[in-house]
Amino acid sequence: MNRLHHLYYQPSLTRMLSQSLFFGSLTITSLVSSALIFSSNVHAQNTLQLDNTQILNYSKVILRMEPERQQAFDKIKKIIGDQEVPKIVCNDPNSYNSLPSQARDVAIDYCNRSQQLVEANGLSIDEFNKITVALQDNEDLKRKIYNNLIRLQKNPENQ
Repeated sequence: MNRLHHLYYQPSLTRMLSQSLFFGSLTITSLVSSALIFSSNVHAQNTLQLDNTQILNYSKVILRMEPERQQAFDKIKKIIGDQEVPKIVCNDPNSYNSLPSQARDVAIDYCNRSQQLVEANGLSIDEFNKITVALQDNEDLKRKIYNNLIRLQKNPENQ
């Protein structure tokens, strides 16, 4: 099974959320605490070459994923109550097998939809993972994605 990193929109909240969405989507370590993530053993190389289409498609994916991730997280939190939501890694069934069946179904559904979203936006899972890893150390790439996120949020019809 392909593996996918997950990163961190309502039009009326676009301006307020643009910075938090960007930083949430680029902060890999925050994904651990967000509970719903994808995982991969991909190691980015400093020489990763991306064209503008790949960067734009990546930006579209993370904008579309965020509301679904938040919805899934909220549903799981409601199901499990006062317990802390565990780190859920989509390609590791052990990470969600301990959840109650209803919460497990929510996590699996989210993981499946997110993988489809990546592929529907012209990226392979491997490309998505490489970009995610590259963001950790590439300020130029972060800036390009940030600019795309702002532009896409200002013009939702371009998504």
